[in-house]
Amino acid sequence: MNPFQNSDADSKAPSSRFVPLDLSDPAQRRKANLHYHLQDHAILRYTWTNEAQIAPGVWRANHPTHGRFERYKAMGIKTILNLRGATEHPRYLFEKESCDSLGLTLVSVGLQARLAPAKLHVDALFDAFQTMERPFIMHCKSGADRAGFASALYLLSYEGATMAQARRHLSWRYLHFRSSKTGILDHILDLYEARQAESPIQTEEWFRTEYDPAAAQAGFRR
Repeated sequence: MNPFQNSDADSKAPSSRFVPLDLSDPAQRRKANLHYHLQDHAILRYTWTNEAQIAPGVWRANHPTHGRFERYKAMGIKTILNLRGATEHPRYLFEKESCDSLGLTLVSVGLQARLAPAKLHVDALFDAFQTMERPFIMHCKSGADRAGFASALYLLSYEGATMAQARRHLSWRYLHFRSSKTGILDHILDLYEARQAESPIQTEEWFRTEYDPAAAQAGFRR
C-alpha cells in the first residue's frame, strides 16, 4: 500500500467512491465541478479558509479553491500538503490541475480523522515534513481535525513546542471538538504525553516505534 495514496479518510462507505471523471471532457468537467462545489462543499471555502500560520514557513487551512492556490503562489508557497490523500475524486483532480498549472508541488498523505490514523500514514507524514520544500501549507477538508493533528505533530517535532502549545491546534477555534469522534486525535496526544511523563522520547520516534493505532482506538472507545 502506498502511504501517499488515499486512505478513504473522506469516504463513508464503498458506494461513496466517485467514478473517475475526465476533466478534459466538457460534460464530465461540468459534472465534476458540480460534485466538487456541492458534495465536497467547495462553495463554502471561497471565503471561509480556516487558515493560520503555525510556524515560520508553515501554514494550515481547509481545502483551497483555485483562487486561493493562486494567492499561495503569490505568497511564495512552494508545496501543498494534502492530508486527504490522492484519489480519483473531483476535489483531488481539480487540486492537482491547479498545482500543476501554478508550478506548486503537491504531496498527498491520507490521514483519518474519526479513526486512529494508520501508522503507515503517520510515518508518511513525518517523511513529508522532512523532505518537502518550504514554505508549505497543509490542508484537509475543513482544516479542523487532520490539519490540526498534523500541525500539532509538526510543532512537537520541529519547533520544540510544549504539548499545551501543540494542543491549541486541536481546538474549537478551528472547529475541532474533542467530544466528537475526532477526539481520537486528542487521545493519541494523551497517550504520547503519558509516555513522555515516564521517560523522554522524541515525537517522531514514539510514533515510528511505539504508536499502536488499534490499541489507541480501543482505549478511546473505552
